[in-house]
Amino acid sequence: MTYEAITVETNAQGTKGVTLLTINRPKALNALNSTVLAELIDAFAAYQADDSQLCAILTGSGEKAFAAGADIKEMSDKAAADFYLDDFFSPWTSEIVKKTRKPWIAAVNGFALGGGCELAMMADFIIASDNAKFGQPEIKLGVAPGMGGSQRLTRAIGKSKSMEMCLTGRMMSAEEAERSNLIVRSVPQADLIADALKTAATIASMPPMATIANKEMVNSAFEMTLDQGLIVERRIFQILTASEDKKEGMEAFIEKREGQWKGR
Repeated sequence: MTYEAITVETNAQGTKGVTLLTINRPKALNALNSTVLAELIDAFAAYQADDSQLCAILTGSGEKAFAAGADIKEMSDKAAADFYLDDFFSPWTSEIVKKTRKPWIAAVNGFALGGGCELAMMADFIIASDNAKFGQPEIKLGVAPGMGGSQRLTRAIGKSKSMEMCLTGRMMSAEEAERSNLIVRSVPQADLIADALKTAATIASMPPMATIANKEMVNSAFEMTLDQGLIVERRIFQILTASEDKKEGMEAFIEKREGQWKGR
């Protein structure tokens, strides 16, 4: 499918099983508008449905911005009743986060502000360029985060630092973001996509059913008590022991060879 505001490359740059999605509005610093939203929902659904694609990367075009926030021009004249009745921003979570069971990575280049920061935090983890900047500056517009910023940022970096960022609108550097556990690492801008592709390729080489299961397990740690999470972990482990890939993986280990995965 041809998109207007994003590009999609399967088996990206020759990397088997990896899909690269790019927000492609460089003149608007990849600001998130309704077109980007609709196209990302469609592209993530296609990625989830394609059994040949096992890990995805989301990035922004150019070097200046991953996504510099929501498109304020599109939002400025929208009535409060319309925001409420449309349940504005809800599709990002319900259609992308909840329905994308397979792993995906945010490769953040440059600014990830407001909705851009929130979108990056929806990923399973973030790799950032050394010039990346993260922030929730909505307070400067008289509003507040509306796409998970106050919730995911707080879970990632703690109450004090998240509160300070939301109340002042200041930006966090890639170095600070790594220290604060918002991102897994920062790399030189020129190496960002190559690093993300290498990481995604590693994930794509793993047993597909097990990658989904491991993602569910880790996510459950943020949504349940420890006792509940341990039960979920045990049950998922027990399910995996009945899989064909479990049998193949253990045989391959004993025979000192690479596993041949079926995803079942």
